[in-house]
Amino acid sequence: ADKNIKLEEKITMLQQQNEELRARLEQNTVITRQLSEENANLQEYVEKEVEEKKRLSRTNEELLWKLQEGDATSPKKHAPPLPPSLNQCSSGNPSPAKVRTSRR
Repeated sequence: ADKNIKLEEKITMLQQQNEELRARLEQNTVITRQLSEENANLQEYVEKEVEEKKRLSRTNEELLWKLQEGDATSPKKHAPPLPPSLNQCSSGNPSPAKVRTSRR
């Protein structure tokens, strides 16, 4: 009888441990599903970012090519000419910055 009581106590303890482990397993399964879903979302986001980076790189290359082509046909196409008064900085006249500050 004493042995049966000890075995019943052990059975009860093992059943409690079994229930705790089942609950932990279920919780881990839920967390694993959430992490898998988050991982899939992050992978999709990374793929979109990679495609956007490629698109921006192509656009950048195209703009650089257009800029070089434009420079080859007319080098001063992008920069407007300076007024004659500002072109004389090297001849001893004050620089444009000095002219502006001295007039204030």
